[in-house]
Amino acid sequence: MPEFIYNGKVYYNPVEFAMDRIGGVWKMPILWRLKDKTLRYGELKKTMPKVTHKMLTQALRELEAEGFVERKVYPVVPPKVEYSLTPRGQESIRIIHTIREYGIHLMEEFGLHIEKK
Repeated sequence: MPEFIYNGKVYYNPVEFAMDRIGGVWKMPILWRLKDKTLRYGELKKTMPKVTHKMLTQALRELEAEGFVERKVYPVVPPKVEYSLTPRGQESIRIIHTIREYGIHLMEEFGLHIEKK
């Protein structure tokens, strides 16, 4: 496959391009938590205690900019903001599920055990 440029960055294959959209430490976990329901920022943060506010905000902004997450702001005081998956975000769930299952398989091969949820 020939290289291509998107937003000023050179990519060499579609996997690299896709992982730049949903990869990293926090994007897939965010998408996974939003797969079944809409969550407010605080609710999302509670399910991810190791993520900093800065990193969660940055990941959510990137996911929103790329069209994976919708951010809905309600005109109330204090501010109420909800996050949900867009159709593109919903489509990513099947890929994340496959990666998750493969990760569980590898963990078992390495003698690590986690509870499946």
